[in-house]
This record gives sequence, structure tokens and C-alpha cells, in this order.
Amino acid sequence: MRTHRTMGWIAMIFLLVANGASWAATERAETRRAARDVRQDTRQDARETKQDCRAADVQSNPRCRQEKRQTKQEGRQKARDIKY
Repeated sequence: MRTHRTMGWIAMIFLLVANGASWAATERAETRRAARDVRQDTRQDARETKQDCRAADVQSNPRCRQEKRQTKQEGRQKARDIKY
């Protein structure tokens, strides 16, 4: 009888640990997804930044590229802040 009770406790502890691990995995997945969404939005913003820069014809093409790079870098940093 005592063996059954011990086995029951071991099974309960195992289930609690397994459930905690799956919760942590889900949390990480949501965090990665949020960071990926930020990066994807940033890509589109960077494209628009460069198109607006070139359409305004105020700056040279290299300067417009630099603005695009800067926009993408800011997005990457936001994604890192979310992820880590």
C-alpha cells in the first residue's frame, strides 16, 4: 500500500514538472513570435523610409540607404529587447 502511495506522489511530481516545462516553452515561443513580428514590421518601415527619402529627392541615394539601415537596426534592437 505504501508503494502505491509513493508511486502516486512520484507520478504527480513528474506531471507538475512536465506541465511547467511546456508552459515555459510556450512562453518562449510567444516571445520569439513577438520579436519576429517586430522585425517584419521594421522591414516594411525601412522600405517605406527609403522610398520616401528617394521620392523627396532631398538626399543622395547613399544617405537614403543609411537611413534604411538605421531604421532596420532600431527594429533589430527592439526585437532583442523583447526577446531577451
